[in-house]
Amino acid sequence: MFEKNRLLVLTGPTAVGKTDIAVKVATVTNAEIISADSIQIYKGFDIGSAKPSEEEREGIPHHLLDVADPCEGFSVARYKDMAEAAIRDIWSRSKQAVLTGGTGLYISAVIDGFSFPEGTDNPAVKIALEKTADQEGLAVLYKQLERVDSASASRIHHNDRRRIIRALEVYKTTGRPLSHFKRRGNEPPRFDAVIIALTMPRELLYRKIEARVEAQIEAGLIDEVQQLMSRACVRDSLAMQGLGYKEIAAYIDGRCSLEEAIATLKRDTRRYAKRQLSWWQRDSRVHWLDICEFCDKEALVRHIIDLWHAEIKKGN
Repeated sequence: MFEKNRLLVLTGPTAVGKTDIAVKVATVTNAEIISADSIQIYKGFDIGSAKPSEEEREGIPHHLLDVADPCEGFSVARYKDMAEAAIRDIWSRSKQAVLTGGTGLYISAVIDGFSFPEGTDNPAVKIALEKTADQEGLAVLYKQLERVDSASASRIHHNDRRRIIRALEVYKTTGRPLSHFKRRGNEPPRFDAVIIALTMPRELLYRKIEARVEAQIEAGLIDEVQQLMSRACVRDSLAMQGLGYKEIAAYIDGRCSLEEAIATLKRDTRRYAKRQLSWWQRDSRVHWLDICEFCDKEALVRHIIDLWHAEIKKGN
């Protein structure tokens, strides 16, 4: 079907349905999937991260799932190196590669070649910043960022928790602003990518988010978090600050009721979806597809494949 390799990036907000669509696209195009999710990389973090089960993968090889022990931590630089290796391995076997997930920083690191030298990742600092955001509010951290790295603050939305914390982590660890290390726009992208972002009306997305949270609780999320927290190193890990885990951990530790934990998780997931949308809205390369504009999933999958193929032909 395809005359040459060109990476397909399939992204969008949490709960929009990326995993299912990516599997269907991969089935038709003889592709393999590389996960771009900052929590699914960890072993044992399954329900809360919505990690696809073996059944949901439908026999399609998935890369970069369960590749890290939460006690050891994981860096963006390491992810970038592993994802690049996976993509090139897939292409070497005459197959197509689909990079899919909702962690915009991971995807951008791969396709734009962000530079993250050794020494810019500091799990202890990041955990401390996460706790400050939880206890004192994100506005406190944003004001810090404005003082120490005004260039990054001008580019980062004041509600973009992940990027604010990352910029402060780099500064507090190295004494230099994030812009000192990143390379974006100064050299061509590392991969020729077709970027497609799935979306849907905000009200419908929020209903899907709330339904997913309730389904995760029913599926045993509380037991999963309890089991993870039984290891002291995991209890204090960066992974446990991930969405779906820190909220339930607060309930297990007696800091809130279960009802409060669930309400907070739903709220935080809605906010995360907004940040995901904001990340890609600034990128002119993105093709936006509203799922609700297609009569069924098969029609959406056909459209994605046609768009992917057309972009490849355009580049020839």
